[in-house]
Amino acid sequence: MAKKLDILIFPDPRLRKVAEKVVKFDKCLEKLASDMLDTMYEANGIGLAATQVDHHIRLIVMDLSEDRNEPRVFINPSYKILEGYKMFEYEEGCLSIPGFNEVIARPDKIELSWQDLKGETHVDTPEGLLTVCIQHEIDHLEGKLMVDYVSALKRDRVRSKLLKEFKRY
Repeated sequence: MAKKLDILIFPDPRLRKVAEKVVKFDKCLEKLASDMLDTMYEANGIGLAATQVDHHIRLIVMDLSEDRNEPRVFINPSYKILEGYKMFEYEEGCLSIPGFNEVIARPDKIELSWQDLKGETHVDTPEGLLTVCIQHEIDHLEGKLMVDYVSALKRDRVRSKLLKEFKRY
């Protein structure tokens, strides 16, 4: 049975924890990935990092399909920027920073490596929105948020608004 997880909201300090490498590929990992997908779908998101649900392991789930029927799981993902890349601008949102969207520039050519739920390694060169989402979610695993790409003034405004709205911390 799938379980909806609580999504941490900025400025929760747990969002700044750096995720640990996954070394155990078991039913618990499969269950967490499944719960994360259900949580992401319910929140109407397209990607979710384990850090956002207070599990500090290198696990990302994603579904960029229109029908929401192509779930992807990336374990221990990493990327390198490829030669000849250009900066690609995209208006990003984040489930941990509700109501805040910002145009962020990211490299458009990367080589992605990750493991699947069985621990098998894969390498690919994603394109378009997938490239943006991968980089956004890997930022979460590194304790970095999209507000880190904006001015301190804008970041403080977002922090104040969310503190009032969610009355936490």
